[in-house]
Amino acid sequence: MSLKLRDLIRQVRACKTAAEERAVIAKESAMIRTAIREEQEQYRHRNVAKLLFMHMLGYPTHFGQLECMKLIASPHFPEKRIGYLGMLLLLSEQADVLMLATNSLKNDLHSSNRFVTGLALCAIGNLATADMSRDLVPEVEKHLSNSKPYLRKKACLAMARCLTKCPDMIEDFSERLVGLLNDKSHGVLITVVQLMTRVLVVDRREHAHDARDRTEGGDGASPLRAAFLKLVPALVKLLRNLLSVGYSPDHDVGGISDPFLQVQILTLLRLLGAHDVAASEEMNDVLAQVATNTETSKNAGNAILYECVQTIMAVESDDGLRVLAVNILGRFLLNRDNNIRYVALNTLARCIADQSSNGVREDATASSIEPTDGNTNNNNSAASALQRHRTTVVDCLKDPDISIRQRALELIYHLVNGSNVEALTAELLNYLVLCPREHRSDICTRILRVVDKYSPDERWRVDTLITMLTIAGRECDPDVQSSTAVYIARSQEDLRAYSTHKLLKALRDDDGSQRGLLNVGIWCIGEYGDLLLKEYSYNPPSAAVEEVGNGEGGPVSFHALEPSEVVGIVESVTERRSCPTEVKQRALTCFAKLRERYADVADASTLEKLETLVKKHEASHSLELQLRSCEYGALLNAIKGVVVKRGNVTATVEDDIFGGGGGGIESVNETVKAAAKEALARMPVVDIKLVQKKREERSGAIIEGGIMDPFDGGVTTPAASGGDGLLDLEDIFGGGAPKQNGTSSLAVPAPAAAAQSDVDLLSDIFSAPVAQIPVPMAPVVGGFDIFSQPPPTAAPLVNNVFGGMPAAPPAPLMASPIMDPFAVAIAPTPMQPQQPTITAPTPTTITVQGFSHQGLTVEFECSKPDTWNKQNSLLVAKFINTTDAPLYGLHLQVAVPKYVIMEMKPPTSTTVPVTGGSNTKHVTQTISVTNTMLGTKNLMLKLKASFTSKGTKVEHLATCSGFPAGQY
Repeated sequence: MSLKLRDLIRQVRACKTAAEERAVIAKESAMIRTAIREEQEQYRHRNVAKLLFMHMLGYPTHFGQLECMKLIASPHFPEKRIGYLGMLLLLSEQADVLMLATNSLKNDLHSSNRFVTGLALCAIGNLATADMSRDLVPEVEKHLSNSKPYLRKKACLAMARCLTKCPDMIEDFSERLVGLLNDKSHGVLITVVQLMTRVLVVDRREHAHDARDRTEGGDGASPLRAAFLKLVPALVKLLRNLLSVGYSPDHDVGGISDPFLQVQILTLLRLLGAHDVAASEEMNDVLAQVATNTETSKNAGNAILYECVQTIMAVESDDGLRVLAVNILGRFLLNRDNNIRYVALNTLARCIADQSSNGVREDATASSIEPTDGNTNNNNSAASALQRHRTTVVDCLKDPDISIRQRALELIYHLVNGSNVEALTAELLNYLVLCPREHRSDICTRILRVVDKYSPDERWRVDTLITMLTIAGRECDPDVQSSTAVYIARSQEDLRAYSTHKLLKALRDDDGSQRGLLNVGIWCIGEYGDLLLKEYSYNPPSAAVEEVGNGEGGPVSFHALEPSEVVGIVESVTERRSCPTEVKQRALTCFAKLRERYADVADASTLEKLETLVKKHEASHSLELQLRSCEYGALLNAIKGVVVKRGNVTATVEDDIFGGGGGGIESVNETVKAAAKEALARMPVVDIKLVQKKREERSGAIIEGGIMDPFDGGVTTPAASGGDGLLDLEDIFGGGAPKQNGTSSLAVPAPAAAAQSDVDLLSDIFSAPVAQIPVPMAPVVGGFDIFSQPPPTAAPLVNNVFGGMPAAPPAPLMASPIMDPFAVAIAPTPMQPQQPTITAPTPTTITVQGFSHQGLTVEFECSKPDTWNKQNSLLVAKFINTTDAPLYGLHLQVAVPKYVIMEMKPPTSTTVPVTGGSNTKHVTQTISVTNTMLGTKNLMLKLKASFTSKGTKVEHLATCSGFPAGQY
């Protein structure tokens, strides 16, 4: 015989290890299975009770589900009670055996014992499925008008479950639900309000699926919502009565009359007043009364006030109520209970986020809200009220609870505006020192956004970003580092000198752990190292000094440094063992630029040291360091006029890597020197808009209906239907109207034959052969179709996999030559001498003129690399220099339409020597393209070439569309 429940509990509590507990449970489970199998009815309720205990411990009890069904069908109340309890705990909504309880539930709903009926209603309210709800909802509805409040409140909760599972029945019960609000019992009223709230939520969700019915169907509100809106005065009256009623021992909780009912009424009013001005006006007075008269010393009062604040923020209330709600949340922030403070911070952040989504323009709003004029002081706005609690929110950053600190941090981002950005940013920087490292990256990004939007001046912005890098340079994202460099580069010369001096001081004081600081500092020293050789002093305006106070806004001065000191500081950074490779790469660029900056001011030993540091990595294991070291060494030699030979040392002068030698003179001409100095000169000012467009292009940001312009921010629109289809490259380089092969052209009409052959490909496949008049076409080059029939003699060969049969009847199959794609040539058979000779599928190359501008000519050698795929093409761009001097810094950019897939390889050299000279090789660049709409649209390239000719930088835009129609 199995144990009693109390004996099982004693044995489990006596177990000292988990293994002993599992052994006891396994033994008792086996005994229970045996009792179930032997149908021991006298121990059924005891076994189910023990299964409930095992379920609480986390052990499997699914084998006892049918026992619960049997207990429910028992006529005795103790067994029914255990059976219903077991069904609620051991079964889920997805259990198949749940359908067996439908008949028992229906019988118990008609029981004369109210407790049995109450058990059935509880089971329906927790486990009813859609099918069970349809079967049992008539019986549940009858109990809504039962004389006993005990059953009425349980029937309301059960009806809420049934209507949630079957939303189509809501309209049938809308009038019935309205009448339930007149009940006198507080317990029934709570469940009635809960039922109305649940039904309203389900009805709104169902109507949200069909937005057309809501927008085109008159007033846009559902019939149920319209019926419930008529109850707003009754709800307001009920809430006012609860506020004015005296002490009632039956409903008093902490000196407040029935706080549970008040919270439920406020929740229902929030749903009814949302986006409804008339209903919101009716409830404004009672909301103000609740907010001002509710006691906050007890938790019950705080719960009511929290729900009241949520209602005020959700309905169309006036500014006075919103200010009152913000002040209530401000009092919550002063509470000692962390739960209440967390709720207040979370609610404040959510309220401001809702204002941001609604487009409200306030003084203190989230970053997505456009700030208003700082001179306007709207003291009645919720945002201005929130600013008065700014100090309290900032104090939450010092709370030991991490959840409180994170919520306060989110709220501070929303509080920042133009008037308080300096104070709040200082608090964010202070918190950056104390916060966990895993949060620093996100905080740095947010500080950058705040500084970018609300910065009062450029000097303060640079100071803030440098301070942030000194604190969290190790964790900040590369975007933060690059943005800091961009801000410094875009500033005035005076601010550049200040930033470079300050960064150098920060590098000297840093221990080498702040990688972001090292990257930005070394970059600035390389770019503006010449400014470090001059003294710098700055006297802020007197108004700024008085505003800052505490001696922080006094004069700033930096002493002039010697070139050797600057080089020594950067060298000490790179010699640390913890120095990462990316910092060494930037330091290598810094040394190369400092060699050019200090050429006229530094002593010979410093210049020699710089050259040694540049050449230090010529044998480095890092390919990037090795390559850059060799390149920078060649640039420095070119500036000094030293010829660097290509290959062995016995090469001639013409083999200079810059192509600048000539006339047998062992020196570099002035053009090469100018180009080398230009390469090491200061970087041009970065255009922020251009950088943003580049980032959008890299992230694949393509605007629907056009192509994102990667060069000038324009958006190209596709050609109209029936047009050329290639004008979607219009203005992609900002060059106005496209040019065809260097000449102005509006459109390039496709040949008539191509248009005729691409009208309907399916008709060519499935319809009978149609005789067509031969149309003169360009001779076909490249490509070979092993699946096409040999064409007649009078018609040209057309590479069309789906092409129709020729007009002339074909020769017998046995007389046709076999097309071998791998054969060199196939001669006609002696049986058919009149059959034309079919050439072998050898690749054929055609040349298409790209453009010619200021001595640079670009030609494309086009070929088909694959005989089986006509869409793939190989374009080899050949650069021809017709001037008397080499062209430097060659850079070709190519844009294609959306239907073309392009892969572009780097050029063989960025220096184009004079074409026609001795031992000169052509500079080429390979481009692989795939025209996914071959036969419908032709290939078109938009070209942008930039190069330096005789010291002058040249840029040229052109459009190349002279490719054979239907083939490329």
